[in-house]
Amino acid sequence: MGAMKTTQPLIQHRSLLIFHHVVKALASKRLVGDRKTFQELTNSVYSFILSLWHENTEIFLRQIQEGAATEIITEHLEKALLCLRILRKLTVFGFKKAHESQDAVAFLNVVFDRAKSSLECRKLLKGRGIYLLELCEKFIIHLTKVALGVLFFHPFSYVPLIRPSLEFALYYCFTEPGMALIYERFTIQCLNIVKGILQCIEYKVPKGTEQIKEPMTLQAHQTKMEVLDANTLCHMCRHLVTHYFLLSSDDLALWDAEPESFAIDEAGESWKYSLRPCTEALFMELFQFREVLSPELVRLLASLQHRQVSPDDLPAILNKDAIYNAVRLAAFDLYDDVDFDEWFTNVLSQELKIKDNNFRIIRRRVCQLIGQWCGVRASQCLRPAMYEALLAPLASRDEDAAVKLAAAEALRSTIDDFNFDVEQFAPYAPHAIAALYELLVESEECDTKMHVLHVVSCVTERCGAGVARGGGAGSLTAYLPQLWHHAAAHQHNMLRAAALSALVHLLKALGDCTLTIRPWILSVVNESTRLSEPAHVYLLEDALELWLAVLETSTSADPATIQLAENLYPIIEQSTEHHRIVVYIMQAYSLLCPEEFLLGAGGRCLSLLDDMMADMRSDGVLSVLKMAEICLSVTLPERNTFLGVKVVWPILIRVIHCLMECDDLPMVLSVRLCLVSRVILRSTDLFYKAVQEASNGYVEYDSDPDKVLNRLLHVWTEKMNLVTQVERWKVVGLGLAALLTTQNAVVLQWFPAILLNLTEVLNDVMKTENNAYVDSLLAPPGSRPASPLEGRGGAGRWGAGGAGAAGGAPCPHDVRRRALADAHPAHVLDLRAVTHHQLETLKSQVGAETFQRLLQSADPETLQQLREYVPL
Repeated sequence: MGAMKTTQPLIQHRSLLIFHHVVKALASKRLVGDRKTFQELTNSVYSFILSLWHENTEIFLRQIQEGAATEIITEHLEKALLCLRILRKLTVFGFKKAHESQDAVAFLNVVFDRAKSSLECRKLLKGRGIYLLELCEKFIIHLTKVALGVLFFHPFSYVPLIRPSLEFALYYCFTEPGMALIYERFTIQCLNIVKGILQCIEYKVPKGTEQIKEPMTLQAHQTKMEVLDANTLCHMCRHLVTHYFLLSSDDLALWDAEPESFAIDEAGESWKYSLRPCTEALFMELFQFREVLSPELVRLLASLQHRQVSPDDLPAILNKDAIYNAVRLAAFDLYDDVDFDEWFTNVLSQELKIKDNNFRIIRRRVCQLIGQWCGVRASQCLRPAMYEALLAPLASRDEDAAVKLAAAEALRSTIDDFNFDVEQFAPYAPHAIAALYELLVESEECDTKMHVLHVVSCVTERCGAGVARGGGAGSLTAYLPQLWHHAAAHQHNMLRAAALSALVHLLKALGDCTLTIRPWILSVVNESTRLSEPAHVYLLEDALELWLAVLETSTSADPATIQLAENLYPIIEQSTEHHRIVVYIMQAYSLLCPEEFLLGAGGRCLSLLDDMMADMRSDGVLSVLKMAEICLSVTLPERNTFLGVKVVWPILIRVIHCLMECDDLPMVLSVRLCLVSRVILRSTDLFYKAVQEASNGYVEYDSDPDKVLNRLLHVWTEKMNLVTQVERWKVVGLGLAALLTTQNAVVLQWFPAILLNLTEVLNDVMKTENNAYVDSLLAPPGSRPASPLEGRGGAGRWGAGGAGAAGGAPCPHDVRRRALADAHPAHVLDLRAVTHHQLETLKSQVGAETFQRLLQSADPETLQQLREYVPL
């Protein structure tokens, strides 16, 4: 502060520069204590910095008008700019309410006046050197940044500035005298101020009968509506379309030189720094006044129909292109005003056929119009004509690259639409894939290839086996290795990720991973899922999807596929970010090659997942339990009959402990009980061994297996009715029934509760057929039982996912899942027969007299219901 007050210019300049960096760092802090400290700093320095800014600004403005030496102007302009940068941070972040500070209000009130003076001076600086002109332009831009910052962070403090800022922007951006003084960056800032005011929630009055809570809201709304009357809005709309939307000579030069760079639309927040997205964003924001602007835009569109545009008349073509762009952007607001079906049939489809070079501008825009309007208002019967219209430029060898890319993007929009009909598009799918393949090969830019791959992914995802049937996917799949190596050589990791994503969809559509490409795909998955590879941060997510797709389309496991499973452990160990898909991959391995997987990587992964379960949320715990359930369900060779039980053993011990705590959600509890029941159905000896191990060191139950079993059966019989899924309900009942004949005294103590639960399950699963009871879950020959794999959304249901979704044969993974479901205890075992057999066995074990005593200990009503199904 002392150095800033010195009279020596260099010391003052350097201290201002340092202070600017300090303020910039402090202003970025967001914790309450830090903000309070910054507000205290602001109060102590604001008036001094403001006076220093006024002083230097007055001097440099006067010096420019007097034609002073460049060095002198530069010195004061640099200091004024540094002071302005500091003031911006102090004003935006240094006050709770900027309008409560007199200095801040005084500063904000002169912002637009200073901007006007600076713009006049900028005109005088032309020819005085690039650096000085750039400094002046930066100074003006920072004045607009002050306005934008206050508008965003202190909307109510900005209310008095709404009128001056709108009038300022309207003069400089929408009148000829004003536009003579401006430059592109300044135009963007002004238009963004207008957009910010229109967008600001605090300036919008609530609809209906809701009360206005803040009086400043009404004042802001009234001011906004007074300045932006109907005439002004129509003028802004016309001017945006006929002036700002016109392609400039620079745009056309870029199109000629680099059509791909020109064609890739800027996305994200490009409206903040790029003129075309900025004007388009403001235009769309203006359409909150659709009742005023829709008729104006319809009049502009109608004006085109009265005269035929010659291919040689470039200004007329550019004007037409600008109006078409406006109609594209405002499509949703023009729903009732434009009959797109008629327009497409009579005008747009014909314009696509005009092959003149200048008319490429209109052809590109027509493609964009089709892409936008198909999701707004286009008849279903017109879809084939639209596909043909878009495929014509896309498949044409001599068509302009920018037009082709617009057609590709429009094709993606028509396919990615709610009303898309796969059968209607099926005849065009192979041609689309072939044309996209050609475009992919022709494209040179990395971004372009990514866009085309995105369209390929969309087509294959929506059309599935339809693409495979057409045979268009073969050449594309064969090209991907070449693309991958090119992208790897140039470190275009996002392009590699796009290639992986496209490959996932192609594999699913084809339903088969051919032997010619399989080794390459496995090497790609291996490279992309190895955490030692730096590129894995870009590729891992898509590579895991591809890995799963390879497993789902494999009929058998080769050594390379089994070796690949080694990559799973580090991924699980690193974080839980990819937990869900990793567990799906483990499930797929367990069905494809259970013995090899569980003996190797699978066993280690399950052990790691067991260690992590204590810190998992319920959905993570459920996925691990279901994985353990599959390990117990898969068919293993005789030499390793109990391998599934062995690998899930630590999880089983944890499950028993958790059941005794009994604080699970019902869904988790039901899967835990089902898992224990599955073990009992495999081997009651192993179950008792697990109970023995679970009791070791369990002080609360004196390390006594009988006490642990007693508690377990208490929870089981008490909470069993929380199991809602009928298959699980039945398996849990079968587990209880299996325990009856294990000749364990603790089990027999719970005989009445076990009988009650078995009766309730029988009541649920038995149905009457031909005056006899039958188990409703037993699968009749040739039927499809429900899947025990509650998998990935739609793909977890029969008939979804894989090639089967689009009318092809089910993929190998679906076949394996169906075989697993066929062997599900709920669909194989007749509960009534099992219950009858177990009770008869128990009777022979304990004798008729003891058996009768056991029956008498049960509730009479339970016995009465049970006798309906089982003779006692």
